[in-house]
Amino acid sequence: MKITLSLAQMAFEFGAVETNFARAAGWIAEAANFGSDLVLLPELWASGYDLPNWPRYATPLDEGLFPRMADLARQHKIAVGCSLLEERERRAYNTFVLYGPDGARWGEYRKIHRFRLLEEEKWLGEGDRLGLIDTPWGLVGLAICYDLRFPEMFRPYAMGGAKLVLIVSEWPERRIAHWTKLLMARAIENQCFFAAVNKVGVSLGVELGGRSAVIDPWGVPLVEADDQEALLTVEIDFREADKARRFIPVFEDRRPDLYS
Repeated sequence: MKITLSLAQMAFEFGAVETNFARAAGWIAEAANFGSDLVLLPELWASGYDLPNWPRYATPLDEGLFPRMADLARQHKIAVGCSLLEERERRAYNTFVLYGPDGARWGEYRKIHRFRLLEEEKWLGEGDRLGLIDTPWGLVGLAICYDLRFPEMFRPYAMGGAKLVLIVSEWPERRIAHWTKLLMARAIENQCFFAAVNKVGVSLGVELGGRSAVIDPWGVPLVEADDQEALLTVEIDFREADKARRFIPVFEDRRPDLYS
C-alpha cells in the first residue's frame, strides 16, 4: 500500500490562536491540493508553550480547536494530525489527535514523557498509554517531541504491527543534530517509516530547528526540510517496511528474556 503525506513545517505567533489557526488551515488546504492523504502540523502549533496560561487554550476533545480541526479534515477530505492542549479532569494534556478525511477522530495520544527543561511536569498531566492507532492504512504509532529520546516507546509500535510512526515536535535549533540522528536511529532499529514535523521561528527566546523529515525503514531521508517554513510532500510504500524486516530479521532475533 502507498500513501502520500505532507509535513507542514510552520512558524507561529506565540499565544495567537486565531492567527495560527488561519495559517494552519492554509497549510492543510495546500496539502489537500497536492493530493496528500495525510498532513501533520507541529506540536502545540496553536498556542506554543504558554503553559502557565493553559486554561486560555485547553478544551475537552469535543470542544474548541479539536472539532475545528475535524471540520478542516472533512472540508478538504484529508487526514489531519496535530498536537493541541486538552483539558481533562482539570488538568492540561499535550494531546496528539489524528482525524480521518471524514472528520472522524481515529485516535489520540497524550504525551507520556514530560520535558523538565520546560517544566512540563509542573503544568501538564502525564499520559498513561501509548498511541497505536488503527487507520485504513494499518496501525500507526503516535509520538510527541521529547518521546523521540526513549527507544523503549517505539519497539511496541513496531512489534504491534505499525509500519509508520508520526511525530509532532517543537525541537530547538541548538539540539537539531540530536533530532536528525535520533529519527534515523528510530527508523532503522524499528524498520518503520518515521514522519516527523517540527516548528521554525522563535519560541520563548529559543530558535526552533525545523528539519522536518520522512525517513524510510532503511534510515534514508525521503524528504527533509531546512530551517524555513515549508510543506514537504512525499509518497511512501509500506512494502519497504516488509522488505527491510525480511532482509534483516531483527524482531525474530531479539532476546527479550535477557533484556529485563
